[in-house]
Amino acid sequence: MNLVEPIRDKEIVAEIKAYLKEQNERNYILFLLGINTGLRISDILNLRVRDVEGWYITIREKKTRKHKRIKMTSELKKALRDYIQDKPKNEFLIKSRKGKNKPITRGAAYIILNQVAREFGLESIGTHSLRKTYGYHFYKQFKDVAALQEIFNHADPKITLRYIGINQDTLDSMMKKFKI
Repeated sequence: MNLVEPIRDKEIVAEIKAYLKEQNERNYILFLLGINTGLRISDILNLRVRDVEGWYITIREKKTRKHKRIKMTSELKKALRDYIQDKPKNEFLIKSRKGKNKPITRGAAYIILNQVAREFGLESIGTHSLRKTYGYHFYKQFKDVAALQEIFNHADPKITLRYIGINQDTLDSMMKKFKI
């Protein structure tokens, strides 16, 4: 398994959003869901229109089988409101063009994100980068590892910090200043 990183630069995140919004609305919504909810890709791909009609996304996580309730950001809610208009409640949000009503596969999501990564010169990007990007920027904004640990269902704050790349940032910063 390859190690994937969060997208640390807010400007690049904004540029990716603008790029995807112009290129493909479904892929834009996929990206927004990932960076604004911290959900795993398997949970994002299972979302249907009915799951995002209010201000909360309520799901049972596929991996942990735990219930999760997430309040949407205003940006995400506005984008979803426009996106789901006139769509049936049972339709998958990230719908494949193949089949009647099927979500894209995890592999297809990976291909989409890797095309974006190449376009923006990013390395070590995968489907988990969306969740890590959410966590990284949540931590940078609030400095609350305990809240993030709970959001991600991690057993220890050290796991959370390593997961979102904060430990790597610290080590990189130290090595930059290191002299012998």
